[in-house]
This record gives sequence, structure tokens and C-alpha cells, in this order.
Amino acid sequence: MNKYYTRACNFYYGKNATKLIKKKLALPLCGNKNIAFDKIEIFKRNKHNTLSKIISFKKIKSLAPLCKSKVKKDLKKITLKRKNFLNNVDFNKPTIMGILNLTPDSFSDGGKFNNEKKSYLHISNMIKAGANIIDVGGESTRPGSKTVTVKSEWKRIEKVIKNFKKRHKNICLSLDTRKSEIMLKGVKSGVNLINDVSGFNYDETSLIKLKKFNISKVIHHMQGTPNTMQKNPKYKNVLLDIYDFFEKVIKKINNRKIVLDPGIGFGKDLKHNLTLISKISLFHSLGFPILIGTSRKRFIAQISGEYDSEERIGGTLASVLFLLSQGVQIFRVHNVKEVNQGILVFKEILANFKN
Repeated sequence: MNKYYTRACNFYYGKNATKLIKKKLALPLCGNKNIAFDKIEIFKRNKHNTLSKIISFKKIKSLAPLCKSKVKKDLKKITLKRKNFLNNVDFNKPTIMGILNLTPDSFSDGGKFNNEKKSYLHISNMIKAGANIIDVGGESTRPGSKTVTVKSEWKRIEKVIKNFKKRHKNICLSLDTRKSEIMLKGVKSGVNLINDVSGFNYDETSLIKLKKFNISKVIHHMQGTPNTMQKNPKYKNVLLDIYDFFEKVIKKINNRKIVLDPGIGFGKDLKHNLTLISKISLFHSLGFPILIGTSRKRFIAQISGEYDSEERIGGTLASVLFLLSQGVQIFRVHNVKEVNQGILVFKEILANFKN
């Protein structure tokens, strides 16, 4: 049996986009009239192979009935304006999620902000620099890292989580954890978003325990565990496998307060990561905001040869700006100031772009 997938492509920006949408020669991406597309890539997958073709959105009528039906449903989701369900976050504008790792061993900034005073200062600085979401984590999930106990993880983040809303009541607080006990403590302390890198697979009770709170969730993809994920990761088709994974977890959650993160660097080699980044617009057809974390990731070093993680700002910004051009809504980054500046300039250029 064939399964079909739809990816928006061939984008237009700013005044060009608005003009083409008005003339019905292109469609808006996620309801944003500053980004439009006039072509779609259709993937056909079965147990034997995967094929794809790119066509004009105006040629949908010529498709086979089953394919046409699926593409029409996908296009509704692709063009639909995203509803805002997070505290002080507008999904119709680029949003920066600032990273606060309260761990001794994170790959880039482990131990740097473990002091309580330094943590609060770093949070304030990220917000001033343009972060609308702060993502707090107490367990490293870098490649090769090992699990820490609930007690240790909560001890690392407890004060920051409990005091956050007293200091920044209008800022969205995200909690990066795989454990249901930590999730529940966080929700009761004012957390707005649960960001579980395991996609709610590590602790199978987490979704059941969270159900009564109606809390927003990031569905993050990871193959394996942090300790094993980079040991020869394999996929039949990384793009479509992750799409299928998202579909399954979306059905389990069964509400609309969902953000999708394909998990760059989590059980992916360089080719997998580049495929996901270059074809990220496929995931718009699921109908939810997309979050991407490329900040300081290893794939930047593999391309550029820069193995000092703090010196990968250029590669981070390059990936963010490309992903912005593909309609991605949320960017999880370490260098908030630099990325926000890049986004502001790039957005202005696109808004005024005209052939």
C-alpha cells in the first residue's frame, strides 16, 4: 500500500509573496503572507521503495484519487495559520528559545551557569537579547552522556524553576527533561512547555501523568539514547521515518498544543542532518509549529572543521537563516543576541525583496 507525503517548495518572499498570493499564483506558508510557495514535492512510499516528484500546486487535479485526497488535506495544514498556545509567543513570527543548561557536562556550556546568581543573570541577558522562551535542563543529553537520577536532576534546576515566574511572569518557561517526576514538579512550579528529547519514549508514563494538566509539549525525535544514539544511526528514509514517528506521537497526545522538533544531531549522521535541514518544510504538512536546535552542533564542525563548540556561531546562524526561509517558527540557541540580530536583518531583507 502506498503512503503519500507533501512538502511545500519553491518559495517566494516579501512583496513578491504577497503579490503572488493575491493573484492566486502561490499559497501562503502557515498563513504567513510574506512567505509563499507555488510548488509541492510529493513522496510516494511503500515497502519496496520511495519515489518523489515536484509539481505546481495547480496540477493537483491530475493526481490519482488517493494521492490527490492526501495532498489536499496536507495543503490545508501547510497553509493554515498556526494558533498561539504558548505564553507570550507568536508562532507567526520567528521565536528564539534561549538555552540554560544547569549541568556539569553539557557538550557546549556544561558547568558555566550552575551558580544560582549566574543562572538568573544569564536568563535576564537572554530575554533582553530577544529570547521569548527559556529552556532549562538539568541532565546532559550530549552524545555518550549517561542518565542522572531524578533527585540529582531536580536539585540542579529546582531553585531556578521555582523562582522563574516571580522574575519573568510573561516569558514562556520550557523544561528539558525525560522524566515524568521532573515534568510534574515543573508543571506545578509554573512551567509552560515540556521539552522531552526522547519524544516521550524514555518514560512511558509521562503522557498519562501529564494528561490532566493540558500542558504544551515538544515532540522531539531521537534514535536510541544519548549514550548510544551516535553509534551508526540508520534509517530507511530519515525524512519520512521521522514524519511517521511524529504522526504516532501526535495521536497519543491527542491535543493541539504541540511543537515538533526533528532532533538535529540526536541519532543522525551528517547526511541525515543535512537532509532534515534542507527538506524541513515537509513537517509543515503535520499542521504544528516547528522547533529546530542546530546551535553549536557537531555537524557544523564536520562541515567547517571548527571543533571548539563556542566558535560555531557562524554555522549556527547560517542554518537558522536557511530554516527561517523555510518557515520554521522556533530556534533553540545558545547565542541569543547574535542570532536575534541575524534574524531581524534577514527578515527585513526578505520583507523588502522584490524582483
